[in-house]
Amino acid sequence: MVDTQDRAPAPGADRPGPAGRDDGGAPRTRFGAGAQGGRPGGGGRDGEAGGRPRGRRPGGGGRYAPRRKVCQFCVDSIGEVDYKDIARIRRHISERGKIEPRRKLGTCAKHPRSLTVAFRRARHVARLPVTTSSGRS
Repeated sequence: MVDTQDRAPAPGADRPGPAGRDDGGAPRTRFGAGAQGGRPGGGGRDGEAGGRPRGRRPGGGGRYAPRRKVCQFCVDSIGEVDYKDIARIRRHISERGKIEPRRKLGTCAKHPRSLTVAFRRARHVARLPVTTSSGRS
């Protein structure tokens, strides 16, 4: 059997802490706090002590309450969009000549389909331009 006192000490063994660090021997985590330090109050995620609550604030203190969008065709009780009603069709077309999405205008599921047919018919009889007039240079 080998006597352990006869061995030479490992390099860095005379220094405090693990691997020569002077941190009082605190365990080092892989994804620790780093140079920024730990979270205040020691809290982390998932409801640990001191962590801030996740989700919506109590009392509904958001920036703004978005207004519910309603379909203008349903409000005016229009069943089928007419291709001759250019003023109404133009409200639903972007400046590039594309149909605006439902989420932006608030139309129901039925009327964008009817609007697409009216849009194509209006283009076919040249009541609406196929593309924008601004050409590339």
